[in-house]
Amino acid sequence: MAKQYDLAIIGTGTAAMVAAMRIRAAGWNIAVIDQRPFGGTCALRGCDPKKMLISGCSAVDHAQRMHGKGVDGNVHINWADLMAFKRAFTDPIPEQYEQLYRDQGIATYHGLARFTGRNSLKVDGKVLEARYILIASGAEPVKLSIPGEEYIITNEEFLALPSLPHRIVLVGGGYIAAEFSHIAARAGATVTILHRGKRMLKHFDADVVGWLMEKFRTLGIEVRLETTVEAVEKMDSGYRVCARAGPQLLALEADIVVHAAGRVPAVESLNLAAAEVATEKGRLKLNEYLQSISNPSVYAAGDAAQVGPALTPVSSHDAKVVAANLLRGNHQKPNYSGVPSVAFTIPPIATVGLTEAAARERGLKYRLKSQKASDWFTAIQAAEPTYGFKVLVEENSNLILGAHLVGPHVDEVINLFALAIRQRLTGEQLKETIFAYPTGASDVGYMV
Repeated sequence: MAKQYDLAIIGTGTAAMVAAMRIRAAGWNIAVIDQRPFGGTCALRGCDPKKMLISGCSAVDHAQRMHGKGVDGNVHINWADLMAFKRAFTDPIPEQYEQLYRDQGIATYHGLARFTGRNSLKVDGKVLEARYILIASGAEPVKLSIPGEEYIITNEEFLALPSLPHRIVLVGGGYIAAEFSHIAARAGATVTILHRGKRMLKHFDADVVGWLMEKFRTLGIEVRLETTVEAVEKMDSGYRVCARAGPQLLALEADIVVHAAGRVPAVESLNLAAAEVATEKGRLKLNEYLQSISNPSVYAAGDAAQVGPALTPVSSHDAKVVAANLLRGNHQKPNYSGVPSVAFTIPPIATVGLTEAAARERGLKYRLKSQKASDWFTAIQAAEPTYGFKVLVEENSNLILGAHLVGPHVDEVINLFALAIRQRLTGEQLKETIFAYPTGASDVGYMV
């Protein structure tokens, strides 16, 4: 006999947690389902464990930059200990999350969820029926469809390496490639990035990325652009990565090859056809309320929906939108204006709002302030020459259109620009704000 619920949620990460808690508080009977340990990508396989590793690498990098400036600088990464530090955070997460759900009276299921009808799921032999179903199953690495793809490890496997191999090749040029290359290089590995695009980090401003690339060169990270990986071969000594750069054929040897070529919604295994949930090119077809256009009982949030940027705060935002629409009928739409994004390289690079190209495409009139600010105090006190900014302000309204930063503390400072965009604060209002000094934020008034 089928178990009956008001809402069944596929996934147990950020979007699932936020939606479940809000809707459970309204008295709904809820079930959550996950074929993997409870907690989702961010807490277990992405943002948080990555940042745990970056914390160690940042400490080493800072000490080395301060060498000869009052600090010995003779420090290095102990990979095994750094991994143990990461596991001290991640290992308790699944039990904590599952207990949190149970404490709220939410039923928990382990196993692969597959639709058997418009309002029904099958999980490990159990049948669940629900008035509504929320797909919050996250994302997974895009299939490369090349020979030897099975030899390429995922970001999750990289974050669980018991020891760090010496020769690492990263396939792709986005967040994962940028961040993992900085971690691995500072931990002593030889790193090569193979990216088919014309530049790395395409969602960030090109000039600001250019300033960051100087740090890649300083670290000895080899970046090969406009290079397509065609195959990976197993060898006695590791792997051979076969690639093409225009007419040139390349063969690189590596101890591990890491997938960093992007992620897609993890919906392929859900048997969506049984629920008549429409898709297009592997993505759910949703309306403006994050509801399936073909099955009104189904909603989606976060990376599974992939309507907004694939970021953890967006997953939370989507979940709040879905919860509001389930509880009070469709009335709320997601608002992705002013969503900041950070790649946690060392130093970090950050962006929010419009790039120059996007502002020009919209026909907006703006003034631009841009500077590589290696001689500013924020850079000098950190002994970090990679520091710069580009800020766009609309001419007539004086509203902040976009901000693009690289350097010390920009992962925090970008939030001020995000606040300004989302709350429609003007450049003049930012200039008038009295920030604590000397801090990264105290530079904001000089950037607008």
